[in-house]
Parts: sequence; C-alpha cells; structure tokens
Amino acid sequence: MTKEHSPDRLDVKAFAQAGAHLSGHDTLLRYQRLAEEARGLHPDLRVDWSADGAIRSTHGLGAEVWLHLKADATVPLICQRCLQPVDVPLQVEREFRFVADEATAEALDDDCEEDLLALRRDFNLRELIEDELIMALPIVPRHDECPVPVQLASSDEDFEVASASVPNPFAALAGLGKGSKD
Repeated sequence: MTKEHSPDRLDVKAFAQAGAHLSGHDTLLRYQRLAEEARGLHPDLRVDWSADGAIRSTHGLGAEVWLHLKADATVPLICQRCLQPVDVPLQVEREFRFVADEATAEALDDDCEEDLLALRRDFNLRELIEDELIMALPIVPRHDECPVPVQLASSDEDFEVASASVPNPFAALAGLGKGSKD
C-alpha cells in the first residue's frame, strides 16, 4: 500500500521513511506573499519545485529525518535603476534536518551547519517553499542592462531659480554676532 503525500499537510517522518518524492508546478498566485512582491505583474508565472525525503544516520545519532528541497521561479519585480519591470529568476536548493520539537531545534541551532526544523505531522511544504524563495529575492532588483536610458542626474530650472532667490537664514545670524563684540 502506498501512502499519498500532500504538500499542504505533509507527515515529514512518514515521507522520509518512505524515501518519497513530491514535485509541483504551481502558479505564482498560490504563494500570496511572493505574489505581493510581484505587484500583480505576470500572474501566470509558475513556481516549479521538488522535495525528497530521506532517513540518514549522521553524527552517530542514529536515524534522522531529512528533506531535500529544490524550487525555481521567476518573479517580476521593479528595477531600482530604471523603474521598469524586470523578471528575476530565483533558484533554491536546500536540505533540512528535522528534530523532535522547536526547543530541540533552538538548542541545536548554534552548533549545526544544517537548517533545523521541528518535526510535525501536518507540515506545510508550500509555506517552506515560499519562505525560501522570499529569502532568495534580491535586496535591490535591477536589470543587467536596463532597456531604457537611465537618467543619472536631475535638474529642475524652477527649483534652481527659487532656491537662488531665497536668502540664507544664517546670514542674519552672522550679522548679529558682529554687532555684539563690545
């Protein structure tokens, strides 16, 4: 008998014990926070992902539950140089070790190189995929080469004229200082 695994309510331990594999091709709109980053540009884009479970013996600790995750997406963002849309490709490939609970994960986190997560029977794999893709977003999205000329300087003649005709507020203070030297 084979067990059906659901990415929305994944029994991670059973998934790993079965050495199971899941994959999907979801619309970007299925990932609400990631879609918000895209500001409604190209809602038909997809998130492709795969997950593999495994039981491994490492560090002499016996059987450990592991999850290998891969995700690819293209997210439309706004280029911070030319302010035009730019499609940003994202790739994530990570491994996670599952431990008994949050307290154990916190206690072991500083001493481990791998990412630790608490073992649950109703783990939401899509939330993990979304979290990892959001962390892969660039801080400053931009084109390699912008499709429009980028204006690197600004000048406003009205602003220049207005600021030239305004007297310096510190000029009056300078005059006050000279008159009080008795």
